[in-house]
Amino acid sequence: MATFVLKQYNLNITYAGSGSGDVTLDPSGGVYTHGQSVIMTAYPNAGSTFTGWSDDHGGTTNPDSIVMNAEKNVVAGFDLSLVTISGTVSTGAGSGVGTLSSMDDYKAMSALLEKEKKQFKGNELAGQTLGVVGLGAIGSRVAQTALLLGMEVIGFDPALSVDAAWRLPSDVKKMENLSSLFARANYVTLHLPALDSTRNLINAEALNAFRDGSVLLNFARDEIVDVSAVVSALKSGKLRKYISDFPHPELLPLEGNVCMPHIGASTDEAEDNCAIMVARQLKDFLENGNITNAVNFPTLQLERTSGFRLAITNHNVPRMLGLVTSVLADANINVIDLLNKSRNDIAYNLFDLESAPSDAVIEQLAAVEGVINVRLL
Repeated sequence: MATFVLKQYNLNITYAGSGSGDVTLDPSGGVYTHGQSVIMTAYPNAGSTFTGWSDDHGGTTNPDSIVMNAEKNVVAGFDLSLVTISGTVSTGAGSGVGTLSSMDDYKAMSALLEKEKKQFKGNELAGQTLGVVGLGAIGSRVAQTALLLGMEVIGFDPALSVDAAWRLPSDVKKMENLSSLFARANYVTLHLPALDSTRNLINAEALNAFRDGSVLLNFARDEIVDVSAVVSALKSGKLRKYISDFPHPELLPLEGNVCMPHIGASTDEAEDNCAIMVARQLKDFLENGNITNAVNFPTLQLERTSGFRLAITNHNVPRMLGLVTSVLADANINVIDLLNKSRNDIAYNLFDLESAPSDAVIEQLAAVEGVINVRLL
């Protein structure tokens, strides 16, 4: 169904499908049907009521139609393959709104646009405080952009890496805990993965620490936010707005909910850039063993210092690094540089060597208990 948020309207909804009979209404659920087909659903917002509806009782003839009148916000879904809609919709008391394409008077069009500009009234970001939860690659860029817009930026990330710290602007103020960040921020934006430790991180207890009238933005992961707690916070005024790209039926009727599609890569350039990025990162892995943006491996880049490089993957258990270097030392191979990182049960190592290891040495390394894979690059 196509879904619309209607404020005031007077609609004539005509059944356009096959078959005959009346369009009927289930008053308890606001569900309009024609036979077995659901043609429309309507859910009034809090305090909204239908002011009237009527059916022309087409009986055995087709089409059959209903006329609806309502005030305030109503969320309505129409099956556009089964109904045609005509009539007027208004965005406020007494202000009829059609479309600009139906107008041919320049002065009337200009007057209407000026009259309706109040719908777009907002708040300035300059001077406001933005709380960034998660200061990785995306969170640090959001923080930098907010600073350029004149906002004060505070941040929290208990697992901030050295690389992320280098990317972070020095003007971002580090908070010691989430409660302190929530209490100071006018806007809170989330940039976290969905882990056991972050699921329902924003729950009723967390929202209680927010400033009254705050705005919460979540373009990270749906599971981070407890939707029922957000609904309560929007109704109470603790949250002024919840902006996300995760639609939920219980949020749809609420005026403070702003739901957007996933548009992060919705440009022609983004699709090309993603393909180029993947190709470059794969090439770097095959030629140099460097790993970037892996889902199940640690991120690791080592500047190449010699023509002989080993890439070794092993189980993340003690003494592995010592066992590997012992094999190299026994073969009289000097290690110029190395880097070792782990992620969960997997460890990954890059060794730059002064001389090339023989096939026999490679076989010895592969035979070490706990080693998963050895590559000479």
